[in-house]
Amino acid sequence: MLLAKIRRRAHQLRAQLLTLWFCCSDPATPWPAKILAGVVVAYAFSPIDLIPDFIPVLGYLDDLILVPFGIWLVLKLIPLPVREASRLKAERWIAEKKRKPRSYLAAAVVVAIWILLACVAWRLAAPWFE
Repeated sequence: MLLAKIRRRAHQLRAQLLTLWFCCSDPATPWPAKILAGVVVAYAFSPIDLIPDFIPVLGYLDDLILVPFGIWLVLKLIPLPVREASRLKAERWIAEKKRKPRSYLAAAVVVAIWILLACVAWRLAAPWFE
């Protein structure tokens, strides 16, 4: 029962992300929504998480809270006809069992953020080791 509910929610999340993916290419989507949708979709499809999953509790925080909140926010910014057309495209994509899109640009941005955080941590910790 719980496993079926989790699978259904995962399917809904995937469909919503694909919907956002298609909304980004529609000319009727406002620019702020396109930018935010691009960020949310790129992050969700990125092979690298901002918070790695191996960190207890916090590792899944982005997957369970940040991504759904980003999807909700972007969907509120997109006109209803665009959302509906994109939702239909997403459902067809899933029905055809196509692979999910990947964003290596988003992966590069996440790696850059990790490197930046490591550099900041090093600069802050360096005086302690002198």
